[in-house]
Amino acid sequence: MTYCWYEGPLAAFDTETTGVDPENDRIVSAAVVVQDAVGTRPRVTRWLVHPGVPVPRAATAVHGLSEEHLQRNGRWPAPVMYEIAEQLAEHSALGRPLVVMNAPFDLTLLDRELRRHRARSLEQWLASSPLRVLDPLVLDKHLDHSRTGRRTLADLCAHYGVPLTAAHDAAADALAALEVVRALGRRFAARVGRLSPAELHTLQRGWHAAQVRGTRFPDNGTEETAAPTWPLRPQLPAAA
Repeated sequence: MTYCWYEGPLAAFDTETTGVDPENDRIVSAAVVVQDAVGTRPRVTRWLVHPGVPVPRAATAVHGLSEEHLQRNGRWPAPVMYEIAEQLAEHSALGRPLVVMNAPFDLTLLDRELRRHRARSLEQWLASSPLRVLDPLVLDKHLDHSRTGRRTLADLCAHYGVPLTAAHDAAADALAALEVVRALGRRFAARVGRLSPAELHTLQRGWHAAQVRGTRFPDNGTEETAAPTWPLRPQLPAAA
């Protein structure tokens, strides 16, 4: 059977963090969710991380993971980052598109963690099979650009009729983002249904650059600084 990309296999990735700066903040939890087809049972892999740095109370208030809880139950970052990168590389090699809501944040943060703890970039990890990313924030802003209001994951879920039962839980957010992408594909099938994930990946680079041009913040409910590069921000030059 031949599937449209939004009906077939998809993986999704999400993180919870110590803050909104992908250059300096750390991952405290992450999840990869895989669904082979619409309506099939998703497979979920979760990681809990002791980041080795203080966890601000403001971050704990968002995701509920306190520094004390992470110290007791989290794993050290180095093996976790290795496992995440290996999973993403596996899905990429199998041709599964990767759904990441606001990809430049989560993928850049993962890249910096890999450089910090594994001395290897995300691009190096994926050199033999580059990612094909589907970003619901970019897709929604391009395909329904005239709609007003914020476009957080919760907003997109409400708009496309996708359940979000535990916001700011990495696995719940990843699954919700995956379902939003499927809903986007169905709603705008006439415009994007015939495109391949690789074609969509390339197009989203231009769409994202146009979306952030002249704006300071992404329209996803955070105060992180927007950058025109997608799905991964280039590494900042080392301070002199």
